[in-house]
Amino acid sequence: MTENKNKLKDFEKSMQHLEKIVSQMESGDLGLEESLEQFEQGIRLAKNCQDTLANAELRVEQLIEKNGLQQTAVFEALDED
Repeated sequence: MTENKNKLKDFEKSMQHLEKIVSQMESGDLGLEESLEQFEQGIRLAKNCQDTLANAELRVEQLIEKNGLQQTAVFEALDED
């Protein structure tokens, strides 16, 4: 269980860092080289977050199957516009 809590903390830290990178890049205050470095770091963070979410989704599906709750629903992304 501790490992799961650590993964959640890592995920949350990664998301916060990713949000900070996006904010810095949107500000336009970074030079080209620093923008590229931040972009590369952002890509790595985004990939890690996607992997974590995919693993969480798999765990949920396994728990549903294990407990005989075979009905799954597709989650639709909320439109924030």
